Amino acid sequence: MSTEAVAWAMDQAPMPRTEKGKADTTARHVLQALAEHASPSGTDAHPSVLRIQYRTGYDRTTVQRALRRLERAGLIAKDGMVESRIRYKLAMELRRPATDWSDLEREEDDFRAAAAERKRRSRSKGVTHAESVTVTHGNAVTVTHTESVTADVTDATPSRHALKVRPSRTERRPNHQQPSDNQLHKDSSSPAAQTDEPKGELHLEAFGAFWTVYPKKRAREEAKKAWIAAIKRGAEPKHIVNAAQAYARERFSQDPKYTKFPATWLNKGCYDDEPDPQPGPPRLRAVGPRTAPRDLNHMTDEEKQRALNF
Repeated sequence: MSTEAVAWAMDQAPMPRTEKGKADTTARHVLQALAEHASPSGTDAHPSVLRIQYRTGYDRTTVQRALRRLERAGLIAKDGMVESRIRYKLAMELRRPATDWSDLEREEDDFRAAAAERKRRSRSKGVTHAESVTVTHGNAVTVTHTESVTADVTDATPSRHALKVRPSRTERRPNHQQPSDNQLHKDSSSPAAQTDEPKGELHLEAFGAFWTVYPKKRAREEAKKAWIAAIKRGAEPKHIVNAAQAYARERFSQDPKYTKFPATWLNKGCYDDEPDPQPGPPRLRAVGPRTAPRDLNHMTDEEKQRALNF
């Protein structure tokens, strides 16, 4: 393999074009495969069609057509035969014009400008200007705001307007005292936001109790997010803590790698699972002079062996 020939085929050789003027990437790929078998001067390139197929993944007909297009473009020329294979010479004296790079840069700039324009138009569609806003309240009062504010109030029977627009925070309410900034913030927030925001920090003190009793303490922040989500779904903190204690007893003396992460345990709602039954320790007849039964957890290894062989 010649690095000079490969570098020429990849970066310096003119880009072959199709009949429609588009880049002929197939012929370009075949040219690179030929360069891998050429000498530093671009001669003695004689890979078989089968070898080029293996290198590029193209079928035999595609490779042969690409070779003919490269010959017509003057990038390669036949230079005899080697063991029934055609030998080619690469036209390494040809160079790609510098305008190819500048054309690509210009296309990139045009693409970025078009993307920025689409983004600007998308944002402008969601902007509502408050210079002239018509507001219809539920008590059938119509207020028209302009640069010089004029308020016309007409009492009528209650009716629904086809379009209801919430008043801007910066607009003054006619015949009423200007509300404070805190009141504006309270009025502008939706009921769902008013309930969800404090609820997200609700029972975080109880989370400390959960974290204390849970058998595996990993990824505390993820567990805290899962805790808040579980509370929002309606789970009781005391119920979760009790379930975590039961799970800790269940996993006691078990392989810790099979213990769930706290966030996984909370997200899957495992606090509502029924705990596995915990059978008591096996009771065996005493060995030797002892008359009271003992369990395996309080026996020595020698006593266990004698008890099991009894």
